[in-house]
Amino acid sequence: MTQVNERIIFCDFDGTITMNDNIVAIIRHFDPPGWQQIVDDVIAERKSIRKGVGEMFRLLPTSKKDEIIDYAVNNAVIREGFAELIRFCRYEGIDFYVTSGGIDFFVYPILARFDIPRDRIFCNGSDFSGERVEITWPHPCEPPCTNDCGMCKTTIMRRFPPERCERIVIGDSVTDFEAAKLADVVFARSHLTEKCKALGVPFTPFETFYDVIDALEERVES
Repeated sequence: MTQVNERIIFCDFDGTITMNDNIVAIIRHFDPPGWQQIVDDVIAERKSIRKGVGEMFRLLPTSKKDEIIDYAVNNAVIREGFAELIRFCRYEGIDFYVTSGGIDFFVYPILARFDIPRDRIFCNGSDFSGERVEITWPHPCEPPCTNDCGMCKTTIMRRFPPERCERIVIGDSVTDFEAAKLADVVFARSHLTEKCKALGVPFTPFETFYDVIDALEERVES
């Protein structure tokens, strides 16, 4: 049996660490014409994540920059048990990475109070220098991924080879499914549970991070 030297968590942000999907919440709040069809196309996988997110934010004028950032940061609600999960991981020596399709202008400030090192937070960037908000993509897909993810979770995961790492994914959306297929352990809720069930990927359901802690404690003890 191969010795697993380290456990690593790859945790989604929108709808997982936070209760709501912050991208959808921002777009819904400012309500530019045409956004709902873009969201529907991404969820139904008719449009890539990168293309859809880029199109949605391009609907917003940069003149609303301060309003957009204030709304995103001040309306995010952290899922119960997240701070405790971070403490648990530190105590047990489990490396914790945030792998987020979210945007830097709200991901970094929302996570600031949890003291997660910046180099362990992977997310998309933003450019407010033009007339419309542009999203930048510092973590694109690398082969073999061809899904046009934007922030490619599987590319990040492949930096941690399975022969030495137990790879744990926590997520809620279709955007987490490719990562779930690579993982040794999957904690899922919402759309991700439906995808896992449909394609036979084993998972543990969760509603709060206390559920995740309980299941991880059992793994650590065993």
